[in-house]
Amino acid sequence: MRPIDPDLLRTFLAFAEGGSLARAAIVVNRTPSAVTAQMQRLEALIGERILAPAGRGRVLTPIGEELAAHARRILDAHRDAWLSLRGARADGRIVLGSTQDFADTMLPGLLRLFARSHPRIRLDLRIGRSKELTIAFDQGQIDILLAMRQSAAADELIVLREQMLWLCSDRGLVTDTDEVPLAVLDAPCGFRTAAISVLEATGRRFRIAATSPSLSGLRAAVLSSIAVTTRTELFLSAGIGRAPEHLALPPAEFSLRLRTRAEEPAADLAALLADELRQDWAQRPERISA
Repeated sequence: MRPIDPDLLRTFLAFAEGGSLARAAIVVNRTPSAVTAQMQRLEALIGERILAPAGRGRVLTPIGEELAAHARRILDAHRDAWLSLRGARADGRIVLGSTQDFADTMLPGLLRLFARSHPRIRLDLRIGRSKELTIAFDQGQIDILLAMRQSAAADELIVLREQMLWLCSDRGLVTDTDEVPLAVLDAPCGFRTAAISVLEATGRRFRIAATSPSLSGLRAAVLSSIAVTTRTELFLSAGIGRAPEHLALPPAEFSLRLRTRAEEPAADLAALLADELRQDWAQRPERISA
């Protein structure tokens, strides 16, 4: 029996979930040529072809499909063991700042996983607007920040880019006019700025139909059919879908940051978040992670 390096399995699974060697390279932070070399090493270890040519790309062979299932179980066990050993005696407090988009979608499952392996750690969750959270992080009040990117920073673990979308109620709008009724968060807000800039640049008439300091208020405005808004896929939910508006919007950038000289438990949680977010972004062709 030949032992398989978990790094090889991690790269292989990044390809299996992302669908291309280029996307796998982004997820594991390697060059495409290094990823190709890793796949060749993995095939040599197994003694079977796991990837097959398909047009300009590659696809999994039947052996590759089987290996992917094993790889997920192996890496899950590897991650759980690592977290458990690191967290068994860990104590203290972690302050995590996040926007509502992530708090409502991805964070609960990841925090549950972390809490199982770090039962003595106290989590202080601060959910709010990106601007305010970033100020608190820069002042040393937050250990881990997951929010809309304000500018490039040396402490960023990953940068996640996701396309902004026009969104509205599934029931449409209650008014039918030439003006675009817009629901926005109070300034400053990157989504608000992007929407208004696009509408003004194209000469499209619009009006601010609703404002709110929170995403819950913005969601209520959209669900009531009085306005459209601009967010990302993370904002989609029952009753809210893509609007018929086709004006092109820029991508939104989010970053995961870890405070300099953060304690080991905070670094462990940040590493878990970074790994899981990379994997989630890799599975969606419209998302790009770096």
